[in-house]
Amino acid sequence: MTRVPVNRTAAYSRSVTASLPAGLDFTLDRGSPVPLYYQLARQLEAAIEHGTLGPGSLIGNEIEFAGRLGLSRPTVRQALQTLVDKGLLVRRRGVGTQVVHTQVKRPLELSSLYDDLEAAGQHPATRVLRNEIRPAPAEVASALGMAEGSDVHLVERLRLAQGSPVAFLSNYVPEGLLDLDTARLEATGLYRMLRGAGITLHSARQTVGARRATAEEAERLGEPTDAALLTMRRTAYDDTGRAVEYGTHIYRASRYAFEFQLLVRS
Repeated sequence: MTRVPVNRTAAYSRSVTASLPAGLDFTLDRGSPVPLYYQLARQLEAAIEHGTLGPGSLIGNEIEFAGRLGLSRPTVRQALQTLVDKGLLVRRRGVGTQVVHTQVKRPLELSSLYDDLEAAGQHPATRVLRNEIRPAPAEVASALGMAEGSDVHLVERLRLAQGSPVAFLSNYVPEGLLDLDTARLEATGLYRMLRGAGITLHSARQTVGARRATAEEAERLGEPTDAALLTMRRTAYDDTGRAVEYGTHIYRASRYAFEFQLLVRS
């Protein structure tokens, strides 16, 4: 790893900027009441979440890193330990500190996982595992407001972020609503395709839960058997109140979290 020279005079000025790796800047304000370790930890975390520091990126050892930033080793150690505790970094003997896969944090709103990952710089990809028309089982028919046994389009997909599986998605769409081409499903998100077909998504009813992975699910998602999974069931409606999609999804709890914004009721 190329050393980035640190100006020793600048290192003790009010604001310090250093780069690691190429193109990644850290700006540390020594005059701020915010501790230096915390400033560094937050900037590292942002770089990891935005994909600037991808999985496997090497931070290097603490002495080298501290020297580049003009910081004390305890300050750097505390910053890195903060991210180790969050599961974003891992220490490897003889190698140094490396970035591990980030946890995707998704707001609870009517949006596509594909769009959310793309907006977060997580480089989403999709593998379509099943794309077929089949009779709607009772649960699906009830959610979509159709008779049991009516034709429904089932799409099963594995969604990846930065090359690693994040979720397994099963979506049911009323047959004939839009063209669910496999190539397009692997290139973009389902909700983007619905909007492209002139369907205005308006609202959804969603339930979030948790359970342990089956052996098949664990293998598919790259998790140990009995690993914790987040589950989600959602029925989405257009602006006329028509149900246009019903989904049952499972997510790796080690890589994925839902974020809530809670308001105080007056």
